[in-house]
Amino acid sequence: MDSIVARRHGPVEIRLVRARDAKVLQQELLSNRAWLRRWEATLPHSAVSFDMRVSIRRLLQQHRDGAGYPFVMEYDGEVTGQLNVWGVMRGSLGSATIGYWVSERYAGRGITPAAVAMVTDLCFSELGLHRIEICIRPENTASLRVVQKLGFRYEGLRRQYIHIDGDWRDHLCFALVQSDVPEGVLRRWTEGRVPAEVSMVPPGDLPALDQRG
Repeated sequence: MDSIVARRHGPVEIRLVRARDAKVLQQELLSNRAWLRRWEATLPHSAVSFDMRVSIRRLLQQHRDGAGYPFVMEYDGEVTGQLNVWGVMRGSLGSATIGYWVSERYAGRGITPAAVAMVTDLCFSELGLHRIEICIRPENTASLRVVQKLGFRYEGLRRQYIHIDGDWRDHLCFALVQSDVPEGVLRRWTEGRVPAEVSMVPPGDLPALDQRG
């Protein structure tokens, strides 16, 4: 399970989550309630759980089963949030989805785009995946900036896609396939060669989404 080597870009590092990360991650989640609540996945008719020990055990079991890759993001050695590769499908699909959160006090330092770029490169180069997608609520402008910076291609609207903050929410879907980035996501971004137009959301998609909230 520890065969995945940590990756670093400047002060940003990604590594597999460990059981002993539970305490600091739980503290970050609880101290960032106002910042994170709007974007957190929830279960219909169930209370939100903040028992990170249980959550990490589940994530590590999914990793052992080959269904996911759970990472922590660090900045100068400090844990700043989580990034999970989930829904891994092998065989003829070769796909997975990325989700993430970062503490408010670390926002704006380029941590999330660097982490997403490194993990996407890892998925393509070492994990044998073909397609990576990220689905974002249209109101989440910070996450939209991440996919725009990295050049994830906009693929369309997914209606009432994930239960978030107590209700089924529409999401915008963005994705990359391996052939989009033969040089790697991180390299393309740091060298300033990301095509801006591929991440643009057609204006016609947004008014209906705004009305549904």
